[in-house]
Amino acid sequence: MRCAAAFLWFLAPLAAVADEEDLFVATPLTQAGEFTPGIEGPACDAEGNIYAVNFARQGTIGRVTPDGKGEVFVSLPDDSVGNGIRFDSSGTMFVADYVNHNVLRINPDTREISLFVHEPKMNQPNDLAIAPDGTLFASDPNWKDGTGQVWRIARDGTVTLAAAAMGTTNGIEVSPDGRTLYVNESKQRNIWSFAIADDGTLQDKRLFATFPDHGFDGMRCDVDGNLYISRYGKGMVAVVSPECEVIREIDVLGAKPSNLCFGGPDGRTVYVTEVEHARLVKFRTDRPGREWIGK
Repeated sequence: MRCAAAFLWFLAPLAAVADEEDLFVATPLTQAGEFTPGIEGPACDAEGNIYAVNFARQGTIGRVTPDGKGEVFVSLPDDSVGNGIRFDSSGTMFVADYVNHNVLRINPDTREISLFVHEPKMNQPNDLAIAPDGTLFASDPNWKDGTGQVWRIARDGTVTLAAAAMGTTNGIEVSPDGRTLYVNESKQRNIWSFAIADDGTLQDKRLFATFPDHGFDGMRCDVDGNLYISRYGKGMVAVVSPECEVIREIDVLGAKPSNLCFGGPDGRTVYVTEVEHARLVKFRTDRPGREWIGK
């Protein structure tokens, strides 16, 4: 891996925790084949349930309990197929519908699905990130051409092109302080950082890191700002510090992790959508995800 200024490899010691448990050791949560190979998402609600797309068949969103019991939560309308999922602070679910150039909004109590954004200029909205003020950012790759862009979606649904002329934009995440947006490019294996200005625009684009092999998919931050990055094709989740140090890599029991999220009662369980076996796997960490700041 190359950082913006230097090559840095770093293997941190396992952090001490109050209880004795196996950290950074993946185990299956669902049975192989319960999802389709289009498994993606994922996101956790306040009760600890995990949501991921394409449970049992394409075009669905599955809900899986913390003990691994799954069901179809909703079937998406109009041949839509979801990808990234995010919850806002009120519990509303947002889903990137890459087939119909939409971001969908779902009421988790009524399961009502509504159109939040339709933008014909989108290639195929892929992953979503949400800032502390509720602003959504959507990665938007063009896989055929190896290009991509990033969209900013205000809380009122106003859509603005935030970053153009990029590589195949895929994983996307906001830093814990809400001031930095990280975007990776799957084919080019770059991770870029942008400063998020007070008006929500993206500024000061910088190359954060470059990896020499394998692809990228989803990313999430913990409360310390460490990036957990799905290494599609390598079968690992890489943990990279804000200083661009590789802290560790976690084997996720399949070659094609597509995305991940933090959950569990303490925010220290990472759930990974794993394509090779079409299932969810999980592992425990020493620090919670950034959504647990202040909890």
